[in-house]
Amino acid sequence: MNKLDQLTITEIYASIQGESAYAGIPCTFIRLTGCPLRCRWCDTAYAFKGGTLWTISAIVDEVKKLGVPLVELTGGEPLAQASTPELARQLIKEGFQLLCETSGSEDVGILPEDTHIIMDWKCPDSGMSQKNLLVNFDRLKPSDEIKFVVASRSDFEWAQREIREHSLDRRFHVLFSCAWGLVAPKDLAAWILEQPMRCRMQLQQHKYIWGPRAKGV
Repeated sequence: MNKLDQLTITEIYASIQGESAYAGIPCTFIRLTGCPLRCRWCDTAYAFKGGTLWTISAIVDEVKKLGVPLVELTGGEPLAQASTPELARQLIKEGFQLLCETSGSEDVGILPEDTHIIMDWKCPDSGMSQKNLLVNFDRLKPSDEIKFVVASRSDFEWAQREIREHSLDRRFHVLFSCAWGLVAPKDLAAWILEQPMRCRMQLQQHKYIWGPRAKGV
């Protein structure tokens, strides 16, 4: 079997998209195993190890069975596996609308042009901001999204500086999220309103529906 036709998968399931501009829309999630980062607030550490080896054709068949037009590649870190771009190509070829949620630490330029990218630009309190690749700002399309997960006021102020320095709110769609249990939504909303910018505040809908520790939803 060709190794480039294989991916290690933690879970594949249909749910409601909890984040991004697609929040609230039915979506099939393909959660790939493994991540080179160790964010302090990570909520999917169970995907760091283990998983099951799938062929790309088997993954596509499973997605077809679930019958949801919107599909997201997530993790872990989906771009840490070499075969992810080929999986993306095959899903797009089959007519699925494809999202990829990835950190800023991997080169997003390896994805097909038709992939909608949601890039999680790591703030300092994650402990991983030094891993962000600045070149990714030149890889994204105007329709793509950059997400800042903030765990403190200092994270939010750092994100504001990043947005201003790189004109991110003029080039892409900017999202703000609360690190679960570390920042209250009302506080994040207040910070955004102090100096309104072109951005979207989002809540992780799936955690409010099923709880913060539920898997496969």
